[in-house]
Amino acid sequence: MHSVTMSPDGSSELGGSPAPLATRYQRPLLDRILDTPHLAHVVPRLQPELLHRVIQSCGLEDCVELVALITPAQLARIFDLDLWYAGQPGLDEQFDADRFGVWVEVLVECGATVAAQKLAGMDVDLVSAGLARHVRVYDIAAVTPYATTDGEEAAAILSCDDGLACDVGGYRVVARRTDSWDAIVAVLMSLDTEHRDYFHQAMRGCRALSNSRPEVDGLDDLFGAGDQVMFDLAVDREGRREKQGYATPAQACAFLQMSRQLRLGYGAMPPANPIARAYFRAIDETTAADAPSTAGLLPAGSEAPTAPEDSAEAVAAVVEVLREAGLLAQQPRALLGGSQGHAKRLGRIQEHLQFVLDCDSALYSRRNEELAYLANTLMAGCSIQARPFRAQEASDAAIAVCNLGLENWPSHWLHPKDCDTSSETALPDDFLVGQDLVSVFQVGWTVLHNKVSMYAAERLIEVLTRLRCADRQTQAELDALRIEMAKHWQVGAPWHARHALDAIAILDMPAWATLLGLIAECPVIHAGIGASQDSRIRAVSATAFEFISENSQITCVHEFMNSLPETLSR
Repeated sequence: MHSVTMSPDGSSELGGSPAPLATRYQRPLLDRILDTPHLAHVVPRLQPELLHRVIQSCGLEDCVELVALITPAQLARIFDLDLWYAGQPGLDEQFDADRFGVWVEVLVECGATVAAQKLAGMDVDLVSAGLARHVRVYDIAAVTPYATTDGEEAAAILSCDDGLACDVGGYRVVARRTDSWDAIVAVLMSLDTEHRDYFHQAMRGCRALSNSRPEVDGLDDLFGAGDQVMFDLAVDREGRREKQGYATPAQACAFLQMSRQLRLGYGAMPPANPIARAYFRAIDETTAADAPSTAGLLPAGSEAPTAPEDSAEAVAAVVEVLREAGLLAQQPRALLGGSQGHAKRLGRIQEHLQFVLDCDSALYSRRNEELAYLANTLMAGCSIQARPFRAQEASDAAIAVCNLGLENWPSHWLHPKDCDTSSETALPDDFLVGQDLVSVFQVGWTVLHNKVSMYAAERLIEVLTRLRCADRQTQAELDALRIEMAKHWQVGAPWHARHALDAIAILDMPAWATLLGLIAECPVIHAGIGASQDSRIRAVSATAFEFISENSQITCVHEFMNSLPETLSR
């Protein structure tokens, strides 16, 4: 039996010593960035996605000095990334009112004037909707008692709720919630003073969202004003992000589900996936000015201050710091030198992409766009270890699945002149010159689904059918797992029984961790697969895994599943 300990950051380990805290190096990273010469010229030239990664890593509240240098255009892109979240991959993202309040507080720490200047560069509908989650806004006349022509005192037209309130620019502002109140009042006063047109637009928007809910009149299934505004904002955001190369959760889930159902035995290759085809058609129609920079830099614009001659070196220094910290997404690892073992495992995709690069640099760029699309799709529509993908993980997973797709590409889909009679798996060197990586990924994704996730689930059901445990409670949990797993296996989604797999942990912890990795949306090989089969291995990280990129790994998976009855009976 293998022991289990918990590390200080809350992650579990199979034996061994606790992992170091992830936050240990965060503050030095921020210090190194802030110590960069000419930082005021550097930050406006950094990609918003990169700045967002820094904020996520170091904490928004600690990044006040950095936020003060961000331009309104960058901030708008960062808001698209930071103010929306989904409870889990594949669900529609919702606006985070709490996070908006934190952003207002941080901006005000930079100075109320600075905060007002940056917000005035934002979409006024977004700012109004965010403020309306924190405050109600009324015309002062509507909440002030008045005297009639007869000299009698009359009550206000609207009843203003008790609580925190203040008057700004002819409006009565009433707190819906107390957090971020002082910062919101400060920024509203500064907007009123320095950006009056924008202030009145924002306040009118808040006022429209402050009215009470309408009476039920048979049309109560329609969106209310606030819900309609949020829906419109979400649609606009999705449109912007599509142009920047992001996939929506709904599109990502649909693409991945369709990709699991590829019929590899069919005599003819299926047509291109309609979701991916529509995505790339939209990207092709997007002008170069709309496309995000891929070098970590933004083109200098009117908002970027005139830079001194050595600012380019300062930008490069910051980018290098972020790359060392792991915040700058690297090229797919198959395109790097890497370790000898890793390069060998991804040898197919590396060799084919190298051939494309040697033949046609423009086509090579297109293949990298396809890899980026696949990585973004995994981030938007799939989970790994019951959490969203990180950017580098998604990139690594996409390249691994493509490598597996190349190894399993059906020979009957090849043109007769491209077939190598000496090997069933060999593809012509120029295969990726004429074949896109999206289709290659779909082949690998289908293989992963059928030969790993579905196979492991089916074998587990068979093992549990015969397995008997002396402890009645444990046996009851194993029976419940078998029933639950069989139900989800029949509809092709065995990972939905993930929660019931805890019953396996009672019998063998490494086997449990391995099964969690295999019976998943994106199956991976957990390090526990070795510990489960070798009792001499005493310590395995709970988060250590590798992506499946070749058939030899699938063979190891099948060997593990064949040994499972003996493992669980020990």
